[in-house]
Amino acid sequence: MRRFILSLVTLMMVLALAACSGTTTEKFYEGAPGALGEKEGRIKIAVIRNLGADEHTAQFLAGAKEEGESLGFVVDTFTTNGDDARFEDVFNQALTGGYDGIIVSHGQSNAEALIKQAVEAGIQVVTFDTAGVVANVTSTAQDDMSLARESLQALVDAFPGKTPKIFKMWIAGFPPMERREVVYREFVNAGKIEEIAFVGEVGDFTNIAGLNADAIGSLLTRYGVGEVDAIWASWDAFATGAFTALKENSRTEVKIYGIDVSNADLQMMQEANSPWVMTAAADAKLVGTLNMRILAKKLAGETTPATYEIPATTIYQDDLMEAGGTVTVATLEEVYDTWGKSDEFNESWMDALRNK
Repeated sequence: MRRFILSLVTLMMVLALAACSGTTTEKFYEGAPGALGEKEGRIKIAVIRNLGADEHTAQFLAGAKEEGESLGFVVDTFTTNGDDARFEDVFNQALTGGYDGIIVSHGQSNAEALIKQAVEAGIQVVTFDTAGVVANVTSTAQDDMSLARESLQALVDAFPGKTPKIFKMWIAGFPPMERREVVYREFVNAGKIEEIAFVGEVGDFTNIAGLNADAIGSLLTRYGVGEVDAIWASWDAFATGAFTALKENSRTEVKIYGIDVSNADLQMMQEANSPWVMTAAADAKLVGTLNMRILAKKLAGETTPATYEIPATTIYQDDLMEAGGTVTVATLEEVYDTWGKSDEFNESWMDALRNK
């Protein structure tokens, strides 16, 4: 009897040690295709965003994290504030951190080589608005040419019978900006708009709105009432700066046509006598969601496209005011049926994982 009890105690200690070791052979993703269904332990995903921690970034990261966690993945998110050296450090940590997949947002000139290292190491990668093309990596983007065309056409339509004179807010060197510039040039070359001044300040990504408010404020001292019709802001961080400058200088007769949207942007558009009358945007949270679904399909060994563009929604101040109350990013779907919903890349096995 004593020998039996000792054997039982020994067995319990062995089981306890095994549990404490963290080793598991549990298959969390049974029913999923390919290697994902056979995976023992949890899938780990790193989402690395090389932009500042603004609201658009928060929405993108939330979409990716919530979708990944709904599938049973462990999702870690990182922002690197447009600092390429910091981005490289974080990416290198991800390479050695036991991650199965990486989502890269807004990687710049050093991103391509790092992504190649990840692919060579057997890590699945999906990118958003990131420079470079790497085999077996899906590159996603907002439909930037559509965003630019919709916002510029709305601007032109607001001034029938004349060529509107505008301030352009734009910066070179970023893939989405370069794509938007292609359409902008089409409008200029066709004589549909006249650019009378150009600004676009970024700095260290921590005070973009403030820098651009100062830049637009300076321009307004040089161009009086009637000498400028509108501002085309190729990014909402620029538009918020323009909004501040127009309000502070009592120049709200100049109207803003932007790209991208956040809750803060919507609040500005809904203010009384707001000069911000239109923006074209894709739902940043949905972008994060779709990137995670594509990555999940890669982990399952399913076919994914080389590129994918998220379509745009045109958001007008008049529609927001007509809706009544305070419209937010979360309630935009009640105003526009193109906002916030997509079945793209969703699979029945993903639904099964969510219901586990």
